[in-house]
Amino acid sequence: MKILVLADIESKYYWDFFEKSKLDGIDLILSAGDLSHEYLEFLANFTKAPILYIHGNHDGRYLEKPPLGCVCIDDDIYQYKGLRIMGLGGSMCYNYGPFQYTEKEMARRYLKLKPKLWKNKGIDILLTHSPAAGLNDGDDMPHKGFQCFKTIMDKYEPKYFIHGHVHLTYSREQKREDVYNKTKVINAFEKYIIEI
Repeated sequence: MKILVLADIESKYYWDFFEKSKLDGIDLILSAGDLSHEYLEFLANFTKAPILYIHGNHDGRYLEKPPLGCVCIDDDIYQYKGLRIMGLGGSMCYNYGPFQYTEKEMARRYLKLKPKLWKNKGIDILLTHSPAAGLNDGDDMPHKGFQCFKTIMDKYEPKYFIHGHVHLTYSREQKREDVYNKTKVINAFEKYIIEI
């Protein structure tokens, strides 16, 4: 299965210089947040692949106008062709805007999903906007990661942890791919394709 992951900035490759053939062979699209609803709707018009998304800290506009033709999986576990995907959007709380959470609030969101985690016998992909604490996150409050994401990876060992929020352009130290125990960590900044 070929999965296109997106986050943070609209890729000119798929937006300004779009050709329908660029989406050929893509089975699933995952948005890790902070993308315009127009961009996701545009892609939804040219692919049969489902587009699943979670909220980024700049997605307050989705409250009025969510992306049509796409599926929000925030605070849910979505199954696609046997792939179990858990969504936990948002960032660390830094100015009390929409989709901002304290560590305690994010942990509560995870705990509410425990019955679904049990029913689904775990997850294959953890899709978030923010990174995990100490794993490709930033030092400033807006870009700090969540400790509970590590707890989820420790307990359920998903194959992939996909996040956005920390742009690869922030510094040379930012990694596109990393590994945490048995989980491959992917920064979905702009665009990236993974194959499962």
